[in-house]
Amino acid sequence: MKIAIVILNWNGRLLLERFLPSVVKYSEEATIYVADNASTDESVLFLKNRFPLVKVLQNTENGGYAKGYNDALKQVPQELILLLNSDVEVTQGWLKPIQNEFENDSKLVAAQPKVLDYKNKTHFEYAGAAGGFIDALGYPYCRGRIFNTLEEDTGQYDDISTIFWASGACLAIKNEAFKNIGGFDEDLFAHQEEIDLCWRLQLEGGLIKYIYNSKVYHLGGGTLSTKNPKKTFYNFRNSLLVLVKNDASNRLIVKIISRLVLDGVAAFKFLLSGKPQHMFAVLKAHISFYVLLFKFINKRPNTGVSISYYSVRSIVFQYYLKGYRTFKELYN
Repeated sequence: MKIAIVILNWNGRLLLERFLPSVVKYSEEATIYVADNASTDESVLFLKNRFPLVKVLQNTENGGYAKGYNDALKQVPQELILLLNSDVEVTQGWLKPIQNEFENDSKLVAAQPKVLDYKNKTHFEYAGAAGGFIDALGYPYCRGRIFNTLEEDTGQYDDISTIFWASGACLAIKNEAFKNIGGFDEDLFAHQEEIDLCWRLQLEGGLIKYIYNSKVYHLGGGTLSTKNPKKTFYNFRNSLLVLVKNDASNRLIVKIISRLVLDGVAAFKFLLSGKPQHMFAVLKAHISFYVLLFKFINKRPNTGVSISYYSVRSIVFQYYLKGYRTFKELYN
């Protein structure tokens, strides 16, 4: 399969200088693109001078992760696409296991490698770790990461396994499947859009996998820090919208009400911990959710297809009340 690596960039010249050399060095099999989201720094000039063999795709506006990739991928013809964050360091031989898995499994439409923490390389990284899942209320978690608890990588997830969502930090996807599904939902702008995409791919019969013998290191927060209330806003709002859009169960209203209550508890916790801006971000997320609610109801699939998407009813209950901190504890 012909491979393209597409790195979305917005004012990330310093990140490109730091991380792009590893991509160029260890990705001989691929054509490398940088999709620039109308940067106002010297990103494009830097790329043309320093990495002349890297193809630059220039978007006319900063449409966020979703629109940025949708616009850029219209110009990418390769069969297999690796969507890679600009703050990811790749390792020698990282592409071959991914390529082999796609060539050997015709149902596979999306996958992710093992995502480790660039700042603490013995541990999993927040954005994807060893593969993503969600609970019945739409809260995401990972093998190797539940909420803010990150596990040390001791080989406990060294397998190739089916997962529910693949990390947007390093997402391998069939070009045809991406385009057939309509790409990312641009109303989400950024955060949780990979969960929505993977959910829709599975509703169409596709398979998502974690491929352990491909390894990358993710800095995290390279474009939007976890300390930024905007990140809180997008995560809380988009998680609700994705649930409304894709959950076909007859208990969806109960789930949404439960989520709103739990989000309110989280907002109060932000206030008590001296983070009032994040509390207001949760409130703004709920207001934006109400504004977009009927638009997302109208996006629900009309096929009547439903998938069993969760194996834990409430990760909040398991984590905060039962004290489970690792993925394997959930299934003891």
